[in-house]
Amino acid sequence: MSGAGAAPAARGSARSRRTFLKPPARPPRSAMSRAAGPASRGRAGRERAGRGAVPGQPRPGSGSRAAAAGSGSGAAAAMERFGRAYARLCAAAGAAPQEAVLRSLREPAGARGRLDLAAQSLSLPTCSALGRLLPGAAPFAALALGDCGLSEEGVRLLLHGLCTNTTVKSLDLKGNNLRTMGAEALGKLLRQNKSIRSLTLEWNSLGMWEEGFSFFCQGLRANNFLQHLDLRNNQINHQGAGELAMALTQNTSLQELDLRWNNIGLLGGRALLNCLHSNKTLKRLELAGNNVPSDILKAVEQALDHNQDREAILSEAQNQVNTLSKEVLSLKDEKNKQFMDFVDTVDKQKEERARSEKMSAARVSQLQEALDEQYSIMQSLKTKLQMTEAALALSEQKVHNLGDLVNAMKQEQNSVAECHFKELQQQKQEAADREGRLLHDLSAASEKNLLLRNQVDELERRCKVQQDQLFQVKQDLTNTTAELKLRAVEAEERLEMEKRRFKQSLEDMESIRVKEVDRMAQQMEASERSMHDRIQRLEAIRISLDEELSQVKAAAITERGRAEEELIKVRSQARLEEQQRLEHLEEKLRLMSESRDDAQNCCLKQKEMLAETQAKAKQLSLYADGLRRRLDELQQDLDRKEEEKVTELNKVKVELQEQIGHLEAERTAQDGLREKIAALERQLKALCSNHREALLDKEGEISLLLEKLRMKEAVISRMREEEAQRASFLQNAIMAYVQGSPLGTHSSRK
Repeated sequence: MSGAGAAPAARGSARSRRTFLKPPARPPRSAMSRAAGPASRGRAGRERAGRGAVPGQPRPGSGSRAAAAGSGSGAAAAMERFGRAYARLCAAAGAAPQEAVLRSLREPAGARGRLDLAAQSLSLPTCSALGRLLPGAAPFAALALGDCGLSEEGVRLLLHGLCTNTTVKSLDLKGNNLRTMGAEALGKLLRQNKSIRSLTLEWNSLGMWEEGFSFFCQGLRANNFLQHLDLRNNQINHQGAGELAMALTQNTSLQELDLRWNNIGLLGGRALLNCLHSNKTLKRLELAGNNVPSDILKAVEQALDHNQDREAILSEAQNQVNTLSKEVLSLKDEKNKQFMDFVDTVDKQKEERARSEKMSAARVSQLQEALDEQYSIMQSLKTKLQMTEAALALSEQKVHNLGDLVNAMKQEQNSVAECHFKELQQQKQEAADREGRLLHDLSAASEKNLLLRNQVDELERRCKVQQDQLFQVKQDLTNTTAELKLRAVEAEERLEMEKRRFKQSLEDMESIRVKEVDRMAQQMEASERSMHDRIQRLEAIRISLDEELSQVKAAAITERGRAEEELIKVRSQARLEEQQRLEHLEEKLRLMSESRDDAQNCCLKQKEMLAETQAKAKQLSLYADGLRRRLDELQQDLDRKEEEKVTELNKVKVELQEQIGHLEAERTAQDGLREKIAALERQLKALCSNHREALLDKEGEISLLLEKLRMKEAVISRMREEEAQRASFLQNAIMAYVQGSPLGTHSSRK
């Protein structure tokens, strides 16, 4: 340290490990220079900025330049958004935004994560707007507010916003003449903020306000994140140093503390020296210009060297602990691998055993299914045989009945055909008789016509006689036509009667056939219902057999589950023992980490723990050997059980082969029965086909008879039309003859 004299050569290496530069000693500012106003403080701040950076703050152009190269336009855009939000809040408060603040937000340093507002006189609305924007994540990591002439309310607003900030790492508040309210706000900031690592409070006279500095020390006591604190030229006396020493006894994060150019004195130096016995994290403490005796400075330097040596020893011990923990982890990994290999082998053996059990169970189930299938086939064949015998008896009965019906129908059809043939013969004879009579009448009429022609001359002479004869001839013609009409009506009536009688006979035959078909359909439905009942009974038998098979399978599954549970219990017990051993090792490692204060004892204990871990490793290897032996015994038990299962399976196979032989014999017998059934079915089909052919033949004969009847009716109608035409022709001829004769002309004249 500067002002402490030459240090011993033995501590040169420890001091060379320090990473800070000691500024040259300079006298403290006078009270008048501190009260000169913000302009003089701004010039002094600019001079200090020109001479060099404050220790602990990041140098511009080193890490920030690399960060700016990585972030680029994103940080600049964030700063622009921050500036717009600041202007908006100022406008909302009715105040104009400060151009200096907006210019600082637009500077390249802002894009590098630093907001430099040093030597800028910030108004209260600006402080209020910034305090409302700082909570949460801000677009910069360093905030410089040195020599800004901040008021008490402005400091309170800014620090209140920083209490919940998560991005600002460095805060510079030098030269702002902070008082009680500012010290209290700083204490609150240190208690609540978890992101600030560097805090510069140079030239603020915090020590003048005992109550405020006490709040500040309480906040420092509760803070575990701050690493660098600059309290130069703050008029801290021995009481403030005592408060600060009490805070340092409980602080575990502060590494650098600069207290140069204060008024600590002997008592304050001793308090700080005493706190270093309990504080093991502070590496740098600057006490130049504080009227502290050289022996206390040397003792402080020795304590700091001791802290550094202790830190080095702790780092070495930590490295050794890390190496040992790595070795222990490697041993754990090896043991875990061995244990997992063992578990894998057990699982594989279990899987093989389960696979063999599944295969045997599947084989047994297949054989059982084959046996059940053969049994069901045999039962179905028996039932089919019974059904076919019953169906055969029914079919024989039906064939006999159908034969009787066919014979009766043949006789009826023969009788009907004979009757129809006789009726047709009679109709033919009657038609021939009628035709002969009509021909005879026609011949008689033609003869009369000839007689009339021969007697034309006589008629001319015998007009009166011929007129009488003519009247008589007319009467004869009218009589003959009337008789012909009556005969034709009688013939039509007889034909209608014959038609109705024939239709009635056809309807009777059709009703008989429909009744027979209905009776056969009812018999078939009854046989089908009986077959369905038998099928349902067989289905119930099959369901009961399936239930018995499922019970056997469930018993096998429960036995396999018991074996798996035993294996799981053994595995879980081994895992629990291994976990207990691991927890025991972790407890011992925790005890080792607690005894790191004394380096030599820690090393000895670590060696002892290493020996113990080696012994435990040997014990674990012995335990693994025991587990392997246990596994071998289990394997032997499994092999013995496998042999027993193989013998049982062989016995089952022999029994099943015998049953299969019996079933094959029964199958041959059933094949013979099937052949008989097929022959009977073929005979039944032949009888049915013959019966169908006979029915079709009869229906064809009936259709032929109907066709012949229609043809006869057509012939009769045509003959009637011809007779009517002939009669009309004769009548017209007679009338024409009568009108064309001289007698007709004479009568017309009269």
